Amino acid sequence: MDMPKRVYLTLPDALYKDLERWADLQGRPIANLANYLVERAVEQAKERGELPLEQGK
Repeated sequence: MDMPKRVYLTLPDALYKDLERWADLQGRPIANLANYLVERAVEQAKERGELPLEQGK
């Protein structure tokens, strides 16, 4: 069974403030918004062929 992994990021103040404001507007925690944004970025990279699909899975 796959277990969620934690990733710790250091963000510039301006980026953090933008994420905080965006998350507040959506009524969700910053970590939840960041997770969504990372998932979307990875999906888009796969769709564009920038990240090849894993073989054998």
